[in-house]
Amino acid sequence: MANNEKNIRAFLAIEPPEDILQEITRLQEKLKREISGRLSWTRPQGQHLTLKFFGDISKEDINNISAAVQKRVVAEQKLNLKVEKLGVFPDARRPRVLWCGITGDVERLINLQKKLDSDFAALGFPAEDRSFKAHLTLARIKDPRDITGLSEALKKHDAFKAGEFVVDKLFLFQSNLSPQGAVYAKLAEFDLNG
Repeated sequence: MANNEKNIRAFLAIEPPEDILQEITRLQEKLKREISGRLSWTRPQGQHLTLKFFGDISKEDINNISAAVQKRVVAEQKLNLKVEKLGVFPDARRPRVLWCGITGDVERLINLQKKLDSDFAALGFPAEDRSFKAHLTLARIKDPRDITGLSEALKKHDAFKAGEFVVDKLFLFQSNLSPQGAVYAKLAEFDLNG
């Protein structure tokens, strides 16, 4: 019975290396001085390239998800990704998320994400209704109407580059919400073997 309790908040993601996270932190410090308004900045340990957010799942779900990911990634090749440029979702008129872009083997990453999403749908996790956009969230914008300095900052840091890295693992993370923000723990890791 306890095995089926859905009390583990989980997601599948790529974890950028420490040097990339340090570059992003330096950028965030600059942006905090340039953009004012109601923004919630992500902490460096909260920077993940999320491939699938599952919400609350059970221990049994973890086993099923892990088996599906393992089966899928066994033939996948490592990915070369670059973290660069800034942008906002959904658009500049109504910004809700300030993000850092991902370039490099993005087409292969998108294909992998689509295949995994299909595998997870077969396990009962609905497929995403929005197309996957590879990014790292820098900040969430609480109220777009009171933000100043955003468009100037986007132009100023248009050439931002945090660096590049090789993705050779995917991680299943647990997210525990606390008053200080989310705390993450790795539940499983999966090697890209191809």
